[in-house]
Amino acid sequence: MTDSAPERRNTARILTASLVGTSVEFYDFYIYATATSLVFGPLFFPASSPSVQLLFSYASFGLAFLARPLGGILFGHFGDRVGRKSTLVASLLLMGVSTAAIAILPTYAMIGWVAPLLLCLLRFGQGLGLGGEWSGAALLAVENAPKGWRARYGMMPQLGAPVGFIAANGFFLILAVTLTPDQFRDWGWRVPFLASAALVALGLWVRLKLTETAAFAAAVRDEAPERVPVKSLLKDHLGPTLAGTLGVICCFALYYIATAFALGFGTTQLGYDRSSFLQAQLGAILFMAVGILISGWLADKSSERRVLLGGCLATILVGATLPALLGSGSLAGVFAFMALALLAMGFVYGPLGAWLPSLFPARVRYTGTSVAFNLGGVIGGGLTPALAQLMAERGGLIPVGAYLAGAAVLSAVGLMAAGKRNEGSTLDQ
Repeated sequence: MTDSAPERRNTARILTASLVGTSVEFYDFYIYATATSLVFGPLFFPASSPSVQLLFSYASFGLAFLARPLGGILFGHFGDRVGRKSTLVASLLLMGVSTAAIAILPTYAMIGWVAPLLLCLLRFGQGLGLGGEWSGAALLAVENAPKGWRARYGMMPQLGAPVGFIAANGFFLILAVTLTPDQFRDWGWRVPFLASAALVALGLWVRLKLTETAAFAAAVRDEAPERVPVKSLLKDHLGPTLAGTLGVICCFALYYIATAFALGFGTTQLGYDRSSFLQAQLGAILFMAVGILISGWLADKSSERRVLLGGCLATILVGATLPALLGSGSLAGVFAFMALALLAMGFVYGPLGAWLPSLFPARVRYTGTSVAFNLGGVIGGGLTPALAQLMAERGGLIPVGAYLAGAAVLSAVGLMAAGKRNEGSTLDQ
């Protein structure tokens, strides 16, 4: 690594941009997930029981996962043709506007069925923006990484996940402590969505100072960009795309069972109060950050694929302990489950920022990474909270644990199918 001051400043700017931008994006995404579990059911989806309301609310949550592959194709197209920087700015802006607009939505009691329709449209916009966000941030980091540091650079966007989660759930915890339940239901839940506008402005300010990555600049200098990157991807790189899609399923299933499902299940079926459960989740998410940091270091010392496979094995063990810990009847047991799950999450998520881009050449790398990551998100996370809720109601927690283990097996299959590609190299072509 160079010791020159300009290079150090440029490196700091790149890593900060990849971290800050994804922190804002994940904050936006998580405040919706938290509001889904806490208030959106009765406010936007009147139904015969709280359980049915929660299922409708989870269904709206899943809309973003349907939008994410479309966003991946859209932003991947421009990311591979126009460049990483401008595409990252556009994806952040779309996500931020969609989130801030939720803050001013009228409820079902005010305008009837139009309210859930508007909520779903804005949720779709969130997903469209996030579809191009993570991949661009990952490429920004790894395409600038020196040899031997790719996984540690590539873990920076992943650290945005716990940072965004802490900001989102910390905000909701403060509101839960300072407001009455009626105040929180009437207007308090809107405040985190409104605050997103200021965070997006910060993210845009950081990203507008970036320069284009050397890998993209070299790709377009040597040859004209692909006219339709997704066409080239599906024609020439279908195998890596499918392997990458399978490889990310586990991290999505694990995360949303440990957070969105656990929060909804804990505050309804288990009867824990909202503030206590949010405090437990805030403590548990720190284990995810630790897992990401350790996994990035280990991946550079061995390989991303090996660390991801180890994370899949850990996830199977988490699935086996889920019924006993989450259904233990004590908040300590629930915390132990979330801590173990999110620690394992660090190992199936941290190295993805380096592993997925290594599957594709620079000319279709934004599109390939976006499509694989977001299709895996649809399969692994889109309906996971709703399916887990249904399984828990009809068969208890054992089927939920089995579902989680099954997701880990699918990802292990994808990782093995991808084999060794560009492990340990820089992504300069």
